[in-house]
Amino acid sequence: MGWAIALHGGAGDIPLSLPAERRTPREAALRHCLDLGVAALKANRPPLDVVELVVRELENSPCFNAGKGSVLTTNGTVEMEACIMDGNTKKCGAVSGLSTVVNAISLARLVMERTPHIYLAFDGAEAFAREQGVETAHSSHFITPENVERLKNAKEARRVQIDYTQSIKGAEVSATGKGESIIQATVARDVAALMEYKGLSLKEAAAYVVERTPKGMFRACATEDGYTEIGIWPSGINGDLEYPNK
Repeated sequence: MGWAIALHGGAGDIPLSLPAERRTPREAALRHCLDLGVAALKANRPPLDVVELVVRELENSPCFNAGKGSVLTTNGTVEMEACIMDGNTKKCGAVSGLSTVVNAISLARLVMERTPHIYLAFDGAEAFAREQGVETAHSSHFITPENVERLKNAKEARRVQIDYTQSIKGAEVSATGKGESIIQATVARDVAALMEYKGLSLKEAAAYVVERTPKGMFRACATEDGYTEIGIWPSGINGDLEYPNK
């Protein structure tokens, strides 16, 4: 099987109705990034290197909403993020809440390769960036006039209204234990997907996912007769633990 590469120019969309003077630079920037990735793959560079290379270029372009040109918070500041993953090993790294790191994707890779963690955020991520000597810039470097105008328009035109006389409903999947393994195995997402697409009950979906999750997470049990087990298993059935095989 040969290689393939796909790029996504940030969250949101670039509508066909966008004026040519705004659309053309974005298309050109995306083409440049694609050509860069293709050349790197043809030169047999490792896939992770290619990913980092291309995303850095996307971050450096003001045309997309990562790095320079990031969408602004309601306070007019930037809080940048990135993540990277090795599909073969499932090792991954992520950062968020960055305000000075020029290339968040490179810092995410350093988290993956140089720490036992998979996710650093805000002050901790910024401190790690300084320790690693990555390139930083004043937060104003990332703010563009276009996004300042977009924020102004958003504040003027939009609001959220909640009717507190009606019940507010929501749901989530929560998992606890060794968070790094839970994230790498996309445990919560898989439980939700099995319920939505296969129609499994919560108990069935959770049991299915747990069965296929590597053991060694923070679960343990012991009985009076001396049996002990450390691993991961479904929660109790009729008040009794369902033990994994010894």
